[in-house]
Amino acid sequence: MHTVSARQRAGLASVVVTVAALESGIASAHSASRSWTYPPACCHGDTVTGECGKIPASTVTPRPDGYVIILRPGDHQKVTHQNRYFVPYDVVIPSGDDNFHICLHPTEEDENCFFAPADTM
Repeated sequence: MHTVSARQRAGLASVVVTVAALESGIASAHSASRSWTYPPACCHGDTVTGECGKIPASTVTPRPDGYVIILRPGDHQKVTHQNRYFVPYDVVIPSGDDNFHICLHPTEEDENCFFAPADTM
């Protein structure tokens, strides 16, 4: 599990705002959907192995202190076996659509960034 400091969260929030403001996106990032782009700090620009991707809402369970995510093969393009992640609410990034997304880097066991719809945060 990857822990993100307040300074890193502030940097990610800045990246999210910057990316959202750009119409054409950034070459080192890849699109989550037609309306927004994953921040480069989350996906490292890896469009080949697909570090970032939309995940089913059924894989996400809110708890008092954060989200528990249980992914199985087929839930995310990088997942080859069941993995459990915990993401505290203070490091969740608002998604640019109404879906949950997760970036797994450097391996499928490591949650790098987690995005949640604004109405679930």
